[in-house]
Amino acid sequence: MRQAITLSALGLGTTSPNPPVGCVILDQRGAVVGAGFHRRKGEPHAEAHALNAARGAARGGTAVVTLEPCNHVGVTPACRQELINAGVSRVVIAVMDPTSRGEGGASMLAAAGVEVETDVLRNEALTVLEPWLTATVRRRPYLTWAFAAEGGHQSAAEKRLLLDLRANADLVLEGKTVDEGIPGGHAKAHFALPGDADIGAGLSQWLSAAYEGGARRVLVVGREHGAALRPHLHAVDEIVVSLLRTDSSHSLEVVYPDLTPTDFRLVEVAAHADSLTSRMRRLRV
Repeated sequence: MRQAITLSALGLGTTSPNPPVGCVILDQRGAVVGAGFHRRKGEPHAEAHALNAARGAARGGTAVVTLEPCNHVGVTPACRQELINAGVSRVVIAVMDPTSRGEGGASMLAAAGVEVETDVLRNEALTVLEPWLTATVRRRPYLTWAFAAEGGHQSAAEKRLLLDLRANADLVLEGKTVDEGIPGGHAKAHFALPGDADIGAGLSQWLSAAYEGGARRVLVVGREHGAALRPHLHAVDEIVVSLLRTDSSHSLEVVYPDLTPTDFRLVEVAAHADSLTSRMRRLRV
């Protein structure tokens, strides 16, 4: 499963509005014979890529997948049917899909005589899937705000944050400019940029437009967006702050006093060659 989770992350920044999913196929002896991940909507899902690599070796084997196989025919065939057709005898799932249609892919697999095991390394799989799941359930993108603490080299630190974080995002807002996290990374037929990039004029409306355009994960870069975001921190899911190691005069800027423990939790503090990064995430009820 950890191999499938790692593979799933290769789809971050390009799969939306679809989820980033990874799949590994084991033969009857437990050897890996196929693996794959979903890259973008309209292209084969992770299971299809893995089955194509495994070919006949999948029969009687096990499919290990990070998200419940889909149960509907859309742009691509239903993954649960492809697994059934391939003759796998067991499917191991990390996270059940709350958007699954009908009885659900797991139920249909079980009804076809396939052994199904769920919630395997679920929390580890959520390290990749949680932003997509959060956005899909509430119909608003998962929002990360990244900025550098004030200092003489603020813009340089923010550029480093942008380079590190944008590959995970569907949309990046920097100043008044909005672009794909990976330019040209999404399927054009299923993804569109929101029109107005002025979040100060209406954050909720802008996020809704971003979601309707296919974005599930948005990165807002820059301290100047604080005026628009601080009054609406309920819409912010993650805050990433960078501080230069050589600048001690603004050390207290890393944590805001109004981000109380009941709102966010500190999930990572990382020291780099010339900076310190602090990452906070909103607590989920």
